[in-house]
Amino acid sequence: MSNTLFSPAYDDWFLTPAGRYVAQWALKTSENLLVDVFGLQAAQIGCERLDLMANNRIQHRFRCITRNHGDHSAIQPQLGSTPLALEINASALPFDSESLDLVVLPFILEAHLDPHQVLREAYRVLRPEGQLLILGLNPISLWGLRNYLSRLATPGRIGFPWPAHYLSVLRLKDWLKLLDFDVARGHFGCYAPPCRNDSSYAHLNWLELAGNRWWGFAGACYAIMAVKRVPGMTVITPSWADPAKKVRAKASLVAEQNQTKSL
Repeated sequence: MSNTLFSPAYDDWFLTPAGRYVAQWALKTSENLLVDVFGLQAAQIGCERLDLMANNRIQHRFRCITRNHGDHSAIQPQLGSTPLALEINASALPFDSESLDLVVLPFILEAHLDPHQVLREAYRVLRPEGQLLILGLNPISLWGLRNYLSRLATPGRIGFPWPAHYLSVLRLKDWLKLLDFDVARGHFGCYAPPCRNDSSYAHLNWLELAGNRWWGFAGACYAIMAVKRVPGMTVITPSWADPAKKVRAKASLVAEQNQTKSL
């Protein structure tokens, strides 16, 4: 049985007016959240048309691109600017355990039979204190209502963006907590209803400011940043103390040792 239930038009949807609306928010939000994330290796799983790590400063960035659906999605990860052909499954990532500093999961949990396993794989491949960015679609929104009606019309079917299994932020936070992730921060966005043309979104642009102020929890999309914690591990951070203070402390220690010897 197939684990991945992306429709063939999963990535093509981002070329539609509604898809472009979501893509613009996703790119801007990811840029803001990932600008200060550092490390050696990072991977984006899914969303062929959106390079969400374009402005991140991690040296080796793998962008895993879904080409079709089935047990193994055809992927073209990019290491720097060099494309490498691979085939992977989001629930069985081809990365070593604790090998990545950042994993990005854009709109992938909604259309997978086992989204919890996708999160477990993300936890496995992340290093301790590695960061996870999840972009998802909010069931408590106008888009969530549209998705609910679509599921009533076509029961049992899963696609993207509807009908699909939207995960609420509260449920996702519970899953992350069970996996020893700490949720660091999050954002909602995209308060306009799903529309069929770009001009409608231009006219409804005022909803973004109003939504952020009055009904922030009801954005069509959300972004969650989480940090992998390893129980029982103490993270040693570098000391950023004043160099002059270090010199004075060292001189004081040497003087004390000399005094002890003289006694």
